[in-house]
Amino acid sequence: MDPVHKAVLRKHRLELSGQLLVSDTIVPFLYQEDILTDAQVEDIESRSSERQKTLRLLDLLPSCGPRAFHAFLRSLQDFSWVRDRLLEELKKLPEPEPTDVSRLPDSVLRRTPSDRELSRLASRLGAEWESVLLDLGLSAEALFRCRSDNSLSTQAAALAGLVQWRRAEGKRATVERLLQSLQTAGVHTAVLEDALNISS
Repeated sequence: MDPVHKAVLRKHRLELSGQLLVSDTIVPFLYQEDILTDAQVEDIESRSSERQKTLRLLDLLPSCGPRAFHAFLRSLQDFSWVRDRLLEELKKLPEPEPTDVSRLPDSVLRRTPSDRELSRLASRLGAEWESVLLDLGLSAEALFRCRSDNSLSTQAAALAGLVQWRRAEGKRATVERLLQSLQTAGVHTAVLEDALNISS
């Protein structure tokens, strides 16, 4: 999820928890749109009050990938005043400054990352690996296969997805494209620079 969207949800967290009823339409819609998993839905619905359910949903959303915020807005059809408030808040926020990528030469940005570099990146991605791969274009089904085939190792699952992306995209699987998805998922540029062995 974009850091700006995370900031909006965090700022309005208490207000949202007091106004939304997430069980009837919001959670089912997000599940239908493949934003929430079965386990996440069960986690939310296990909470004893609507307020606690909403707070748990707001805890989970930032790690649900780059589509999560816009899907959440679409789920607010029965709470249009809340959606309008969030959209107004977005307009007020300053545009985020572009991440400084000048340290990465064009020759690096345009090339395809090696197996070793993808492995190093996979070991550094942490919880955001699924968001990165979804933004790179992997389907939810492909992501599920990566996760189930490598259930004991997040790093191995992330690496499998990255290798699959590179194989599918060919020459379009560049460092620059990878950088764009990392930024969308809120991962700092330094993570990629470290994987590429480029000092800050």
